[in-house]
Amino acid sequence: MTGTREDKRDEFQRMISDCRKGKIDRIYTKSISRFARNTKDCLKNIRELKSLGITVLFEKENIDTADMTDEMMITIMGGLAQEESTSISQNLRWSVQKRMENGTFNPPSLPYGYMRRKQDIVTIENEAKIVRDIFTQYINGIGMETIAKELNKKHIDKGSKGFIWCKNTIRYILMNEKYTGRSVFRKFYTTDNFPFKQKENKGEFDQYLVQETMPVIISEDIFEKAQHLISIRKSMGCRETAKYPLSGKIKCGNCGSSFRRKKINNTVCWTCSKHNINAADCELKAIPQELIYSIFIGLCNKLFCNYKTILKPLQTSLQDLKLKEFTGKTQVMDIHKEIAKFREQTHILARLKTKGFLDEAKYIVILYNKT
Repeated sequence: MTGTREDKRDEFQRMISDCRKGKIDRIYTKSISRFARNTKDCLKNIRELKSLGITVLFEKENIDTADMTDEMMITIMGGLAQEESTSISQNLRWSVQKRMENGTFNPPSLPYGYMRRKQDIVTIENEAKIVRDIFTQYINGIGMETIAKELNKKHIDKGSKGFIWCKNTIRYILMNEKYTGRSVFRKFYTTDNFPFKQKENKGEFDQYLVQETMPVIISEDIFEKAQHLISIRKSMGCRETAKYPLSGKIKCGNCGSSFRRKKINNTVCWTCSKHNINAADCELKAIPQELIYSIFIGLCNKLFCNYKTILKPLQTSLQDLKLKEFTGKTQVMDIHKEIAKFREQTHILARLKTKGFLDEAKYIVILYNKT
């Protein structure tokens, strides 16, 4: 479990909670790196603890927060702890990269249809059959959303994931090359800057294609046909969720739910999703599609005929608003620069006082004059 994010540390959060409840008077910790590996979190928590009257003793660094002048040293040591965490992360990533290069990397999680039996990866036959059916149906022209709905209707188990089948799940299966027995490693990468974030690898780093990493469920031929069909539909602008021009674009003015297309007595209408499930939840009734198109076209024509009265002033207002926002940001940036400059001077003064070149009285006088 990462120590760079305090929200992932349940016991640390429990300790802070106990401090807020008055159950703890003083904290003893081996080192700053055990307390936090993130400078921001380290200082935030120490300042909160001080406000609660709770002091912290770091044994390794011999720092006691009861002494107010130690905050600068805590900042430095917290930064070192953060750098230590970054160094460990880089070493681990280097190790993972080398294992990807030589083909010995063992993925931590497996896609639907596979399981780990000791050191080997084997197929789950009933799930593998579902995967083959998904590929067959998609190649035969059935859409991703329709496939997902059918699986949900049949109450097909989705394995250990525990989620209902959806369009994105079907797409993930259709585009996962692991079902052909080969694996592409490093589809995603973690940033070097702190805090670490995972991003999709779009050419920033090398990827590694390794053959025979797991049992084959789908043949190369079927997999390539599915990829070709996905590519064609994408180039034609087909979207699995947007079957109609108005799909996802109409919201209910009464409850805020999306509208859905529905045929009522051979008339195409659009109705509130909540009303369609239970009329008592939303009283807004269905609206004929022709009426919606007619209102939309009329509104567009009015805007086109009166663009000088409506659209031009609106455009000018938006440009003025953007200019004001930019000016405000410039002023904020100048203030931040002044704050950073003042902090740097304060740190220099604190360092001089710590080294003995500046006594306590002069240090307080200089700080008072600056503020």
